[in-house]
Amino acid sequence: MEPSWYGGGMSGESGPRRRARGEVETLPSGSLRVRVYAGVDPVSKKRDYLVETVPAGPQAARRAEEVRARLLREVAERRASAARAGERRATPGAPGAKATPSAKAASGGNAAPGTPGGNAARRRPRGALTVAAIARLAGVSPPTVSKVLNGRSGVAPQTRRRVEELLREQGYRRPEKVVRAACVEVALYTQQSHVTVEIMRGVKEVAVRHGLAVGFTDVLREASTGRNWVQDLLARRPTGVIAVHAGVIPEHGLLGAGAIPLVALDPTSEPLHPVPSVSAANRRGAFAATRHLLDLGHRRIAVIAGPLERLCARARLDGVRATLQAAGVPLDERLVRAGMWFSFEDGFSHARELLRLPDPPTAVLCGNDLQAFGVYEAARQAGAGIPGDLSVVGFDDISYARWCGPPLTTVRQPFAEMGATAAELVLALAAGESFTQSHIELATALIVRDSTAPPSGR
Repeated sequence: MEPSWYGGGMSGESGPRRRARGEVETLPSGSLRVRVYAGVDPVSKKRDYLVETVPAGPQAARRAEEVRARLLREVAERRASAARAGERRATPGAPGAKATPSAKAASGGNAAPGTPGGNAARRRPRGALTVAAIARLAGVSPPTVSKVLNGRSGVAPQTRRRVEELLREQGYRRPEKVVRAACVEVALYTQQSHVTVEIMRGVKEVAVRHGLAVGFTDVLREASTGRNWVQDLLARRPTGVIAVHAGVIPEHGLLGAGAIPLVALDPTSEPLHPVPSVSAANRRGAFAATRHLLDLGHRRIAVIAGPLERLCARARLDGVRATLQAAGVPLDERLVRAGMWFSFEDGFSHARELLRLPDPPTAVLCGNDLQAFGVYEAARQAGAGIPGDLSVVGFDDISYARWCGPPLTTVRQPFAEMGATAAELVLALAAGESFTQSHIELATALIVRDSTAPPSGR
């Protein structure tokens, strides 16, 4: 499904005017993305946009118009402020005013080096360092720095590390006019699974429309073999990189130095750098699942979460806790378990413990579908029926969820759409677009099947 756009300007506006008045994009999930043109950045000379996404819902259109109006006001305020600053610079004697030619002559020409307005004050902006400057700092030749930037061999490991560290510390950025390969690279920081297949499908749909191929890097496997996968990426010079399930991304500085755009998809932790990211609405998904169990009459609800160092696991647990608190049924912390992974084994072992309690839960909310399948097996071994004795809810809606017995109630994540959105974002960055919103969150949906029912005896 292609995203659709409608302009926010008055009827009869031409194309450029329509852009200036803001646009609202309808995403496949039903969410609305508002984009307002904010002019040309004076430093990068690139078009700048204010971008904000409104979650899907009955009030989405109204909220999108409110967001569009607010962003337009922000743009107007920026332009007014810039105009005032320009007037001050043009007025002799005003604070921040530029010296006129006559004033320069009266002072004897250019200011002396080391004085305000002199050459010493014209420092090169951060990110504008040259290869030669990095080479001097590292104590190596410019060709050696060039080899590191291009992922070529012939550099000693210790020297490569020193140059890479300086590139990150100094915020070096390769000039934008570089030749990129016609490829989007997907770097997976997780085990390959049905989820990654869906993500790759979404990435490919967008890449193909732009005449690009899709590459694939298994980061964990590459690291285990001792290969420098970032060096390989720099050598291939893809159009952009999508890092899937990445935590802290130390490679961000090197990719940025090589002018390779990076987008994180479902990051596992808060990035140390301002990396644009895409994820699902985990908290809202947990809210919908919890509300469903409450509406069925469940009050003793257990939670088997994913590893709580993961952003998504914390968001889902927070969603459950907030929903129960709002309903006047505080979460019993004795019924909360956190898995080491999002795995079948986690669901199985924790569900066995929960079902052995003197007063076992009547329902279990799981961090993902694999954990839910583990709960199924623990319930089978304990002689507990699903959903008669125990209701179970998963998260993800992988293909097996509809084929297990009974079919699993779960929260659907739009994996293909997440991949497509990440691809669109990284290609926009490669095209020189800038964004004020660094994170895009796509809507989840509760899929009710046969694994949930009112608690027995109700």
